[in-house]
Amino acid sequence: MSRSAASRANKRGEPPPSPEPLPAPALDSHTHLDIVLGERPADGEHGEWAADDAVDAEIAAAAAVNVTRLVQVGVDVASSRWSADLAARHPSVLAAVAIHPNDAGAGNADDDALAEIDRLAALPRVRAVGETGLDRFRTGEEGWAAQEASFRAHIRIAKEHGVALVIHDRDAHEEILRVLEDEGAPEHTVFHCFSGDAAFARACVERGYVLSFAGTLTFGNAGYLREAAALTPAGQLLVETDSPFLTPVPHRGRPNASRLVPHTVRALAEVTGIELVELCSTLTANAERVFGRW
Repeated sequence: MSRSAASRANKRGEPPPSPEPLPAPALDSHTHLDIVLGERPADGEHGEWAADDAVDAEIAAAAAVNVTRLVQVGVDVASSRWSADLAARHPSVLAAVAIHPNDAGAGNADDDALAEIDRLAALPRVRAVGETGLDRFRTGEEGWAAQEASFRAHIRIAKEHGVALVIHDRDAHEEILRVLEDEGAPEHTVFHCFSGDAAFARACVERGYVLSFAGTLTFGNAGYLREAAALTPAGQLLVETDSPFLTPVPHRGRPNASRLVPHTVRALAEVTGIELVELCSTLTANAERVFGRW
């Protein structure tokens, strides 16, 4: 999520209670702990964002419900540095680094910024470049060219370092596929918070991409997402929170956190017909294939 979303996330009420723990270990393949824990500071202040004990408490709360692995995702230079720092010191966290498409569309993916993402992507606990991609909802047409140029640069960085690509796709399905076809997708390409219908899911599955489902899967108006999840092979599924956003039912509208991912895992088990313990095991194996071992 873009930096402007951080302030909105802090006005959403009290965090909901933790759900019943999962019967086997699972993961959150996409979280923004920096936003969960507070406003983003200006670049250069990445070491001052949140006390270590607050971060550790969030991670421990997730582990208490058997969400034992997290991928912390950066959206600009500052949050990408913070994500890499956290992953370096915490054994249950891996990092993804990038300039968010909306920031790129606003002109914030200059050569210096991309060079820093390239540097961070070489670190051993950074296992993905993302979230990058295209957003035709929040970025106006005047920013589309810069957004696409940034997306292409991020694809090249991911391939250069042999790490996964994590895609933000909002109202840009066909454009995303066009750019991936043109550049050549990395070996592991993840559609974060998959938002397409069954037809788009088939197109992604056929290309070998991984579809990551968030709390939106549980929304009453998201039948199209449940259809997409139902046809996705088990080996191409991931689950995420995108916390503090997209909080699953029954807590929609309140702040999200990695400890709430069991709601989405249980919904995914119901949609796919995969037994819950088996699904947890499959999701963990998929994550380790995509991001490497924690």
